[in-house]
Amino acid sequence: MKIIAFAGSTSSTSINRQLVSYAASLFNESESEVLDLNDYEVAIYSQDKEQQEGIPNSIVSLAAKTDAADLILISLAEHNGSYSAAFKNTYDWLSRIPNRKVFGETPVFLMATSPGGRGGAGVLEAAQGRIPRDGSELVGVFSLPSFGANFLEGKIANEEKDTELKQLVQKIKG
Repeated sequence: MKIIAFAGSTSSTSINRQLVSYAASLFNESESEVLDLNDYEVAIYSQDKEQQEGIPNSIVSLAAKTDAADLILISLAEHNGSYSAAFKNTYDWLSRIPNRKVFGETPVFLMATSPGGRGGAGVLEAAQGRIPRDGSELVGVFSLPSFGANFLEGKIANEEKDTELKQLVQKIKG
């Protein structure tokens, strides 16, 4: 199974990148690639930019990677109850590639974490409503609240939440 994973954040210390990297490692026999949205940074989407310059090459490259994958793992950062600007802009550009869905035909496993007790509930709610409408099958959703207390030394320290994630992974792996 080929997996593309990324955090919906451009922070160098992203807690969502840490979570998505850990989740990708649980698919141990799979080929996983953890991407950095900083490598796909583009101008803020506008119709004018699209008409003048077309779809940026980095977005076309990202689309090719997601199309070639069997599964996309995304851990979304929550900014003011919704997507980070970087993720939303990337999503907007991906949605403009003609004759394809935002993430192609590739299933999506959605995650979020935050320092607070809601674990990115607002952004997960938004994404669970949006992503399937744009053609992707959601094969799992996972939230990790209170990142600082529940994620230590590169893994989930909360046994209940770790078991929950591992069960979701097993279900996806079949």
